[in-house]
Amino acid sequence: MTHSWMESPAPIDESTMRVGMYEEELKKFNWSLIILEIVLFGVGLMNLYSATGVQDKSLGLYKQQLIWFGIGMAITLLTLLVHYSLLSRVAYVIYFANLLLLVAVLVAGKATLGAKRWIGFGSFRVQPSEFMKLSLVICLAKYFENDRTVGGLGFKDLLIPALLAALPAGLIMLQPDLGTALIILLTFGTLMLFLKLRPRVILTLAVCAVVALPVVYQFGLKPYQRQRIVSFLDPMADPKGSGYNSIQSMIAVGSGQLVGKGYRKGTQSQLNFLPEHHTDFIFSVFSEEWGFVGCIILVGLYLAFMLNGMSVAYQSHDKFGILLALGIMTIFFWHIFINMGMVMGLLPIVGVPLPFMSYGGSSLMTSVVCVAILTNIANKKFMF
Repeated sequence: MTHSWMESPAPIDESTMRVGMYEEELKKFNWSLIILEIVLFGVGLMNLYSATGVQDKSLGLYKQQLIWFGIGMAITLLTLLVHYSLLSRVAYVIYFANLLLLVAVLVAGKATLGAKRWIGFGSFRVQPSEFMKLSLVICLAKYFENDRTVGGLGFKDLLIPALLAALPAGLIMLQPDLGTALIILLTFGTLMLFLKLRPRVILTLAVCAVVALPVVYQFGLKPYQRQRIVSFLDPMADPKGSGYNSIQSMIAVGSGQLVGKGYRKGTQSQLNFLPEHHTDFIFSVFSEEWGFVGCIILVGLYLAFMLNGMSVAYQSHDKFGILLALGIMTIFFWHIFINMGMVMGLLPIVGVPLPFMSYGGSSLMTSVVCVAILTNIANKKFMF
């Protein structure tokens, strides 16, 4: 039996068309930040394994960090199912709920090494001050979402936002946690500069800061915090006391030389000369083992991460998305800048973790959620 060439073509299966369309859309999905996050976490996990291999025979910290990351990736999947604009509707709820958690820390928090920074639920502990960084950014993005100020922000325009930043910073200082409070204030200041301040405001604040610095140093800082600044200026003034951490860290960074001593062969960390080498000084461990070449590669990864994050803010078409992305990237920038600066002796030592590298569940969770939100903003057309 013959068929005519005029015979109509076979009908196209609609389900096949939909699958093809979804596959095409999936190819356009921006995965870059999540891929960079996974790469950085992989490097950090390998480094943490080396840093804790001697003192932690069960590799408990290594396993715990992996579990926290797994939980964070599950939250990422949930975050990608909804549009980030939902955060605008619940911004103030998130902020004040986190503020209450900071108060709860001071009242019933778990004290460790003389500081109250954690809330415990059985064996489970969280650090609300880490989550407060993101909460403040969400709150400020909401506050300025519909702002139409012309000519820059004045003092009256800054009154409420400054209060929103000062409240958590003050509560965190009481814990005490100078590093986290500093990150919050720096994030707030950076966002305000982006929103544009009037020249008169910038000049006045600069003068006030110069005048206030000696007062804050004398009366606002605890004795050990003042000693850290003195040790930063001259670590050898007290090499076995307040200057010890800085000296050992600089030895670790310098001894790595060009290509490092090799994986798990760093004497400063393996022989426990380097304090807190799984948290604040994790970059020192990496520098000693991988040297200048390894550090350049790591900085390159962070730079790629920062540029991708900033492009999300640049390409966003709504003010809330722009401010949210910019605020998140500001948090990452100050963490990377301060942590690397302090371990190399370029900045005073404060408790600021290195994103995706330092051990810490609350810090890692916050970083992962931040990346999830950035990915959501970058792919807003795929969100519900």
